[in-house]
Amino acid sequence: MGRYVARRLLQMIPVFIGTTLIIFLMVHVLPGDPIRAMWGDKAADPAQVASLRHEFGLDQPLWKQYIDYMVDLFKGDFGKTFGGRPVSEEMGMAFPVTLRLAAVALTIEIIVGIGLGAWAGLKAGRAADTGVLIFTLIVISMPVFVLGYLARFIFADELGWLPPNVQDSMDLQQLLLPGFVLAMLSMAYVARLTRTTFAENLRADYMRTALAKGLPRRRIIGVHLLRNSLIPVVTFLGTDVGALVGGAVVTEGIFNVQGVGNLLFKALGQREGTTIVGVVTIFVLVILLINLIVDLLYAVLDPRIRYA
Repeated sequence: MGRYVARRLLQMIPVFIGTTLIIFLMVHVLPGDPIRAMWGDKAADPAQVASLRHEFGLDQPLWKQYIDYMVDLFKGDFGKTFGGRPVSEEMGMAFPVTLRLAAVALTIEIIVGIGLGAWAGLKAGRAADTGVLIFTLIVISMPVFVLGYLARFIFADELGWLPPNVQDSMDLQQLLLPGFVLAMLSMAYVARLTRTTFAENLRADYMRTALAKGLPRRRIIGVHLLRNSLIPVVTFLGTDVGALVGGAVVTEGIFNVQGVGNLLFKALGQREGTTIVGVVTIFVLVILLINLIVDLLYAVLDPRIRYA
């Protein structure tokens, strides 16, 4: 196990460098000159433009800009915004908000998604199964921004059960509605995936053997069926953590959540390449670590899995 973890950590290095290089090139080459964009349609003073380009290192060759950025990154320095604030401070305020929102969404996704999928799988071919499949298909077919505004209109504006906007990100009640919206699409996929694996494993030989041995139904479902059915679900949940954090851009905009989605949206509008690359770099690290944790969880769910 230790050798496998060490090998996976070493494999993360070229993946991390390659991903950050691609993002860095896309941000600094495709959008144009961000310094001139600060003046909008007005004529820019060439001296001020040159001074700002020198201050942010944009007058250096692109390869040197990337090397300098990576050297500073390993020192914990993500650079500065055009407003002069350290990017690390901006992310330090925004990321905890998004992580709390993603945690709420992931909890809803696991509880409701696996619960619905298991119920539908145990009732395969019956009315309950059909109802779950239709419900999840409707959710998958709806864009997130439509679902977000619809949920806010029903649960906040009409029924008044939940606040329409997030004023305090530490208040769990205020995060429930945006967390629910953020989780809906993934929850539908989790439900359908769980339903499929449950229905398939119910027909497996080991299930017939367990029934023939006279084991209690609760133990058969809760131990044998659930653990074997959760392996593909855990894989999806692991890859979905990054999607939840990254997909919070739309949800945070609808519910006025001051998280990393809002920060990234503003940085894109202002062409602040340093902020964009910094945010995406954290995304990459989170996704790589989550993928490693998911791989290690396989051995917990199925003891037959061993790592060389």
